[in-house]
Amino acid sequence: MKRRTLLATAAAAVATIAGGSQMRLFGFGSDAKASSDARFEVTRTEAEWRALLSPQQYAVLREEATERAFTSPLNDEKRRGTFHCAGCDLPAYASETKFDSGTGWPSFWDALPDSVGTKSDRSLFMVRTEVHCRRCGGHFGHIFDDGPPPTGKRHCINGLALTFRPAEDA
Repeated sequence: MKRRTLLATAAAAVATIAGGSQMRLFGFGSDAKASSDARFEVTRTEAEWRALLSPQQYAVLREEATERAFTSPLNDEKRRGTFHCAGCDLPAYASETKFDSGTGWPSFWDALPDSVGTKSDRSLFMVRTEVHCRRCGGHFGHIFDDGPPPTGKRHCINGLALTFRPAEDA
């Protein structure tokens, strides 16, 4: 077997294995979470979620897709206020914990108490900590250990997963 053929075959195998994760990464996945998962307080059918959310929000919140970096207006949001889950309106992040990570996604060094849940994410050939809404299970993003004090954490969040409400005095 020629080296070129061997390399092409290996590349095709890797692409096939990674294909599902890559499709999800860009919002084209079809392996949505169980939308009526009884583990969460807020449950809806797939049709109800689709009626409530934009197609892009559905891909992020229900299929664990990732929006393109630097595309969310919430990345540049500087006002005082609260960021809520776009799926169930649970307050999730305070503006005081938001910081500019330079990554292109809204980033926070901590979530509001009792607002998020986490689980191990083993996609894309690595282990990460996925963060989701504790009330509806909507996918927010991931948590990394390269954030600022006082927590040292970076909650790297898809802007499509959140809505922003300015503080009354803002």
